[in-house]
Amino acid sequence: MCKGAGLLDGLLVLILEDEFLIAFDVEQVCRDHGARDVLIAPTLEEAHALLERHVFDAAIVDLMLDGKPTFDFARALRQGGIPFIFASGYSDTGELHSSFPGIAIVSKPYAGDDLVEALSAARRR
Repeated sequence: MCKGAGLLDGLLVLILEDEFLIAFDVEQVCRDHGARDVLIAPTLEEAHALLERHVFDAAIVDLMLDGKPTFDFARALRQGGIPFIFASGYSDTGELHSSFPGIAIVSKPYAGDDLVEALSAARRR
């Protein structure tokens, strides 16, 4: 059993990620750590639609989709009280830290345990 096993027990997790292989890997990591269900949105439109239909326990948000920042969606999560973390392959995250203080950024490529532990910590905040 991996070191973060069970940290996501029973949670409904949203993944906003436009790279399918990454999204499916993250989905499996979440399920391996106990997530009840995991829904993937490859676009902001789909993410907003899912947010209207479901009450998520946590979210993993790709910082950039098709070269555009996902800050507005992250603000919607924050307003809805949904804990989230950012996942990013970008190294320049200066604006992110000022707009979203205290929100974890997990760098791609990431280890599953790092991702799950960051998401679990976001839920405890």
